[in-house]
Amino acid sequence: MPHGSSTGEPQLLDVLQALADPVRLGIVQELAAGDERPCGAFAPQLSKATRSHHLRVLREAGLTNTRNVGTRRLVSLRAAEMELRFPGLLASVLEASDRVATVRG
Repeated sequence: MPHGSSTGEPQLLDVLQALADPVRLGIVQELAAGDERPCGAFAPQLSKATRSHHLRVLREAGLTNTRNVGTRRLVSLRAAEMELRFPGLLASVLEASDRVATVRG
């Protein structure tokens, strides 16, 4: 359950908890590498319900935005908003994740 605030601004604990999950971190990495994508394009190995859960957690933490276009739901990373609220955080997490993946790979 997100901690949130009455201002609707992302809260640090919510963002960190959302990024701590490997599936959600992978979704954020994919979004950071490009533009918005359809919800179904992420984590194809997961059930639709599980994927929806992960996308909801990211959205509620303030990391992503979802918009409806016809019958499609498109997800985008709120990188600019994250940078304003938590300067350097998202870039640092993504860079550290890339380093870990390189070491493991």
